[in-house]
Amino acid sequence: MTDANRAVGAYGERLAARHLVEAGMAVLDRNWRSATGEIDIVARDGDVLVLCEVKTRRGLGFGMPAEAVDRRKVRTLRRLAAEWLAQTGVRPTEVRFDVIEVFSPRRGAPRVRHLKGAF
Repeated sequence: MTDANRAVGAYGERLAARHLVEAGMAVLDRNWRSATGEIDIVARDGDVLVLCEVKTRRGLGFGMPAEAVDRRKVRTLRRLAAEWLAQTGVRPTEVRFDVIEVFSPRRGAPRVRHLKGAF
């Protein structure tokens, strides 16, 4: 991954975190890493623990950002969620997996689309 791609991804994650806070959610963790991967954002929506995968694109040449969350990524995120829960000791009554798409065109304002319960 190039430095430019990392910068675009980090920008998208900042926008996504701001979107969640503006929607009344509490961000509990960002860029949590284990040996097997990373969770972009862990948040709380009332009593629901929300694990968010953020996908940022500058264009749609590779399709919609959420399309990059394939079966393999879903399995990885579920495993990472279990690791995060075990490490933190948090015991939510409900867990939800969301995808946040960030479109950041070269010109114009970025757009955020929040897909709740994406998988």
